[in-house]
Parts: sequence; structure tokens; C-alpha cells
Amino acid sequence: MERHINIPLTATEAATLCAGDYVYLTGTLYTARDAAHLRMDTALDKGEELPICMDNNLIYYMGPSPAREGRPIGSAGPTTASRMDKYAPRLLDLGLKGMIGKGRRSAQVKEAIIRNQAVYFAAVGGAGALLSKSITSSTVVAYEDLGTEAIRRLEVKDFPVIVVIDSTGKDLYETAAADFQKTV
Repeated sequence: MERHINIPLTATEAATLCAGDYVYLTGTLYTARDAAHLRMDTALDKGEELPICMDNNLIYYMGPSPAREGRPIGSAGPTTASRMDKYAPRLLDLGLKGMIGKGRRSAQVKEAIIRNQAVYFAAVGGAGALLSKSITSSTVVAYEDLGTEAIRRLEVKDFPVIVVIDSTGKDLYETAAADFQKTV
């Protein structure tokens, strides 16, 4: 199914998404990779506030290349999501409603997705230049010293993703492999 969704994403909206849905996101999302996740985790351990609110927001696991003249961002392809698996459950429990990356997620992340009625989206790896065309603005909002791993606020229009793990825990990586095995 093809869907057009405005973000931030509510639990009600997340619950309507099914693994395998093609989704076009419009609105605000944030970027964060390994180093930013470590800093956020450390801040939480110290009882400090996070630099961004997690409530109903999405984090895109991405570190952009430099922007060409006249563009808000350079190539913006996804990073392997499993590198954030040790941090994701905590952020989901704080209200994060979704993540965008590539690759499988751990059982702990899947449990946190179900528990929090969240969703995991995949963006197509290797298509960073194409994905950047859906980004209308990019602003560093935290950890500027991390360079490409700083947290950015992105405004996106019709940003293409696929639901990989839905709020019930259905995992496209598992179901697609099983479906393929049936045809072989």
C-alpha cells in the first residue's frame, strides 16, 4: 500500500502502517548516528535533558555529505540501523515514534517498537543523492562538533521510505524471506 503521511507521527497513525507499506513522509525529522546517540545516552545517564524532544518524532540514521551550491544538503543515504540498537529502546520509551535506516534490528528494538506503538522504516541504501531531493532544509540543532554526525533538523517533502517493522512487530525482512522461500 502507498501512503502519504505528515510527521511528527502519532501512535494512532503508526498503528495504521503495515510492514511492506510504501510511505512518503512530509514534515520534520531529525538525524542522529552513533556518536550523537552515545552523547544522548550519556546525557540521560547524568539526568540531563536531551537536545531534541523524542515525543512522536522520527530519527533518520544518516550523516550527509556536504551540500552543493544551492542545495540544503548533500547526499543523504541511510546508515546501518543496528549500530544504534543499544540506544533505540531507551529513546522509544521516551516517546520516539520511529526510526529510518537500513538493515535488520535486534529483538530488543523490535520489543520496544511493539511496546511503544512505533515503527521502523527503511530508506534505500545507495540512493542518497535521490533521497536528498526530498529534503527542503537542513539545520544543525545539537552537537555541531560532531560534523556529519551532528543532530540535524530536516524538513522533508514526500521522503520515500518502506515500513520494515510495524507497530505489531511484523518484520518485512522476515516475511519477505519466507515468501521468497515459498517460490524457490
